[in-house]
Amino acid sequence: MPAFYENQPLLFECTRCGRCCATAGDYYVFLDAGEAERIRAHLRLSAAWFRRRYLERLDDDTQVLAASADERCIFLGPDGACRIYPVRPLQCRTYPFWPEVVASRRAWQQEARRCEGINRGRAVPVARVRRTVRACLSGTE
Repeated sequence: MPAFYENQPLLFECTRCGRCCATAGDYYVFLDAGEAERIRAHLRLSAAWFRRRYLERLDDDTQVLAASADERCIFLGPDGACRIYPVRPLQCRTYPFWPEVVASRRAWQQEARRCEGINRGRAVPVARVRRTVRACLSGTE
């Protein structure tokens, strides 16, 4: 049976609301070593300072971006803009077209409660959704 997004045009237009950058609860921005290094270099920080200030480890030793006190991504500026946009992690670049979000109509509609850009704007070409899902699954674009 084809995936939900194969049969249903997905509308999406980012409104820059920043809700996808909220890290409350079980939401984390996962990083691999290459992503962390690109961000560190972009910010021109020493490895030690970058690790102390911007990275956290979960109980299973997975590396994630730290959250600010208000549970938003530490790189989300007060103006709602991403301070590391050119080097943002794959997870951020591929949102909302994550495999678990586009797996079913129910999952897509559930995510729409969090993201006001879902079901808004133009239909995203299915080829782009496929590429993004593949990137998420492989960990590379």
